[in-house]
Amino acid sequence: MFKKILIANRGEIAVRVIRACKEWGIATVAVHSDVDRDSMHVRLADESVCIGSHQPANSYLNIPALMSAIELTKAEAVHPGYGFLSENANFAKVLEENNIKFIGASSKLIEMMGDKIQAKRIAKQHGLPVIEGSESGVTDIKQSKELCKKIGFPILIKASGGGGGKGMKIVNKEEEFETLFSMAKSEAQKYFGNDEVYIEKFFQNPRHIEVQVLSGKNRTVHLHERDCSVQRRHQKLIEETPSPVLTDEIRKDLFERTVNMVSKIGYEGAGTVEFIYEDGKFYFLEMNTRVQVEHPVTEMVTGIDIIKEQIWIAYTGETALKQSDINPRGHAIECRINAEDASKNFQPSPGTIGMCHQPSGFRTRVDGAIFQGYKVTPYYDSMICKVITQGRNRTEAIQRMNRSLDEFVIEGITTTIPLHKVLLNHKKFIESDFNVGWLDNEKVI
Repeated sequence: MFKKILIANRGEIAVRVIRACKEWGIATVAVHSDVDRDSMHVRLADESVCIGSHQPANSYLNIPALMSAIELTKAEAVHPGYGFLSENANFAKVLEENNIKFIGASSKLIEMMGDKIQAKRIAKQHGLPVIEGSESGVTDIKQSKELCKKIGFPILIKASGGGGGKGMKIVNKEEEFETLFSMAKSEAQKYFGNDEVYIEKFFQNPRHIEVQVLSGKNRTVHLHERDCSVQRRHQKLIEETPSPVLTDEIRKDLFERTVNMVSKIGYEGAGTVEFIYEDGKFYFLEMNTRVQVEHPVTEMVTGIDIIKEQIWIAYTGETALKQSDINPRGHAIECRINAEDASKNFQPSPGTIGMCHQPSGFRTRVDGAIFQGYKVTPYYDSMICKVITQGRNRTEAIQRMNRSLDEFVIEGITTTIPLHKVLLNHKKFIESDFNVGWLDNEKVI
């Protein structure tokens, strides 16, 4: 097994990886910016290295600084977590060239699946249904308009080189197309350094379903699905498993096709294949070549530590799991807790945490890196922790989450805990009568 791993990330995911490493008996190296020197991941790691200032470009996205930290500490492998450089093919390639193991997909596969157009082509080639749209990137407005007429409005313009809602525009009618097309290209260039966009049919009432996979040279297994349809502006707020809307027949077909594609492309590591689901049909959306924020809901129902499996695959090249080992039990829900004021259009709420009491109890888990005196800065993502609960069924999981959120006390900053209490008790959520546009189209708080 690896003797030392450097975690190229911060916050709750860095803490999550450190915990998995400790259970393997692996020494850990934390990297941090100047404002993160007192953070939980720095305190828990065996060693720590400051790699730059609070601006991500100067620290957590600074490949030369990270390579220096690796050389200084003699780390054998790097775990990138999610976000930052986790899907950066160049970072993975630099590590490969220096014989440092990247705990994730190969640079070739990151590049291949990170290009949304190429990924769509590969998915189609290996038997996954894809969304009707352009076969490649589009630049000509006139040709693009003709394609839109053929598909039928509304359509979706998306950035080829990224996600997270950046460079994404919904066009409801032809008259809006030119303006939104230009805006999407401008955003794509700003956020991803690539102004290429593509066009897809826009779904009116979709659910967002994803399949978790673990894959090695020997086999690919799936860890069932997650439903991530409670979103605001394409950012997930609540995730759950199993999905309340899939039938066993659709689920079986989804898993078989997903495993086939992941296996055929020679994927190694943990990954997630995402789908749009509407009217009993699913369509390939993208593949994330990393661990995801919502991986704990899958861990809660399967009893499998995805991070530890990720490390094992990186070390051996194989997964120790067989499909028969994976038998989910019950239902799990995750609420992302952000330092934001939902009543003020989700205004960020940085500050110092005063009293902090985290929930516990039967089948309740909190993944975070917060504590009394912790400073929430305005420089990074606003998510400060996640609460995950499991029940024998969906109703019990919701009840347990309600109880857990009632126990959660975070003073000194405003959080989205009140929003989650509203959502969990909303008639639409209880009856699973919602889609990804629910919170963007309806005022709930």
